[in-house]
Amino acid sequence: MSDSSPASTPAPVPAVPAPSAVVLDVWCELQCPDCRSALDDLRALRERYGDRLELRLRHFPLEKHKHAFAAAQAAEEALEQGRGWEYVEAVLGRVEELDRKGEPFLVEVAGELGLDAEEFDTALIDGRHILIVDADQAEGKAIGVTGTPTYVIGGERLDGGKSQEGLRRRVEEIADRLLAEAG
Repeated sequence: MSDSSPASTPAPVPAVPAPSAVVLDVWCELQCPDCRSALDDLRALRERYGDRLELRLRHFPLEKHKHAFAAAQAAEEALEQGRGWEYVEAVLGRVEELDRKGEPFLVEVAGELGLDAEEFDTALIDGRHILIVDADQAEGKAIGVTGTPTYVIGGERLDGGKSQEGLRRRVEEIADRLLAEAG
């Protein structure tokens, strides 16, 4: 049997708009001195690219740091309250205090930044952000993250847990290429 319907031309496929920003996933944990060292690179990337580079915090708490899982949950609460990266930088800047003081330190930093510290305390008790942290950690394991900081940009994983030397330059090369391709 032949199809006797008139030939139809396929509808044109609409062009997919170019992304407004290149995404850099930053796999981090807030009790990691290497992540603290990476802050200078992240600040330099923000300064260079502005809103053309979206930094996304991804959680990868390491078992060797006993407060890392709680810190990841606290970072999610800070993101919810609109001051995520500021909170992350404040905690990473004082890793030693987190080591000594534990969870009360996470609430203390929230208060210092003018965030709702009571809500942080409640969030750490009720575990409202556990699923986000668990999902990030599972995804990180699935893509081969083994340490922090680790970056993913343009589908490429860059491991800064062993050495951060040349890492920012590599991120810039990939970001420049992706932005040029997006035109």
